Amino acid sequence: MNVGFISLGCSKNLIDTESLIGMFKNNRYNIVNEEEKADILVINTCGFIESAKEEAINTILEMAEYKKKRCKYLIVMGCLVQRYYNDLVKALPEVDLFIKIEDYDKLWDKIDDLIKRGIVEKEKKKSSKKISEIPPMPMLKQEEFLNRIITTGKNYAYIKIGEGCSNKCTYCAIPYIRGPFVSRKIEDILEEANMLAKKGIKELIVIAQDTTKYGVDIYGESKLAELLQKLSEIEGIKWIRFLYSYPEGITEELINVVAKNEKIAKYFDIPIQHISNKVLKRMNRRTNKEQIENLLKTIREKIPNVTLRTSLIVGFPGETKENFEELNEFIKQTKFDKLGTFMYSKEDGTPAEKLPNQIHGNTKKARYNRIMKAQQEISKKLQNNKIGKTYEVLVEDMSFDGKYYIGRTMQDVPEIDGIVYIKNQTKKREEDILNHFINCKVIDVNDYDLIAEFLEH
Repeated sequence: MNVGFISLGCSKNLIDTESLIGMFKNNRYNIVNEEEKADILVINTCGFIESAKEEAINTILEMAEYKKKRCKYLIVMGCLVQRYYNDLVKALPEVDLFIKIEDYDKLWDKIDDLIKRGIVEKEKKKSSKKISEIPPMPMLKQEEFLNRIITTGKNYAYIKIGEGCSNKCTYCAIPYIRGPFVSRKIEDILEEANMLAKKGIKELIVIAQDTTKYGVDIYGESKLAELLQKLSEIEGIKWIRFLYSYPEGITEELINVVAKNEKIAKYFDIPIQHISNKVLKRMNRRTNKEQIENLLKTIREKIPNVTLRTSLIVGFPGETKENFEELNEFIKQTKFDKLGTFMYSKEDGTPAEKLPNQIHGNTKKARYNRIMKAQQEISKKLQNNKIGKTYEVLVEDMSFDGKYYIGRTMQDVPEIDGIVYIKNQTKKREEDILNHFINCKVIDVNDYDLIAEFLEH
């Protein structure tokens, strides 16, 4: 039978999807990209914030329409299922099988049971557990990481070093959905990285809910710096980057490894969420304004060419006008290279859901717009400073009209940051450029992307 997949949400979810694709392929199913050709459709959902939940429900309903045609089985898994299993079973009878994250260690057994025997697994006991009582989630088995099918192309792959989160920020449901942080063994991660390198992967993107917590649970201390150093020693891997590094976990050792190792991107993705100490305290964050400012200063001093990215939440319960103005001024002064902003979303079962002084939606939107406008001005100035500079670019695609090659610098995360459009004026063959690292000179910019030309024509 043909199987089609839709993966929603974050890159951590994508790895789970890739592992399941590998399971189907190993069991001799055909993988297809067109929903209309699928006998089985699998949707891996996100349930992080309200907009993600709406997207997941709409996708399920859209895919359910294919059951009127060719599709025989519709399978839904992931965070939304873990969080709202009983509600979904009642509301969506079109779905043949819902799989909770806590059942991932029985993932293939449940699917095999559904497909081969036509039995839809049903819960004998309807759970009455509240979100805060969900038990620790199992990790995927090492074999499943090794057998996963990479869906991100020839050049880069995500590598997940841990599951869950133990930070328990008051606005976030992830610890209750995916359980506490659990690290993978360093040997297992290196084995997977070697496998990816042998497949031709050139860039590793290290991810977890908080990468700085890697190793604390099994080794007694953070091992992220050591892991990055060992990953850099793998032959064939040219670029390494790590994402989601919480400020309190960024050590001097980690900064030094990034500064000195040529393979590691000079890029820190630091979700600070806010800068007002009063708001940070209500968020149950483990840093304050002074610590954040000192950290950013230290990173920039030790790595002058560093790219700093952050994410923010505006409209958190109790955020006063003064709190917001403090944040807005901080953004203007700090000048982050990359910045994403979210309007606070009240999530079921989280402590922040019950906090007083919830902010009106119009106020959230106005504050969001002001932050993004400020960042747009910052981005324009930073972009203009790149004109005339030379960058090594990983060329990954070509524009439809053939006038430009498309690539990324080491300072750009795929699907998140900007891209480089390189004028197609070279005499080199296309196969000598695509999926290769080429030196380019920036000749123009727009808000987020670069226009460049090859140094050698």
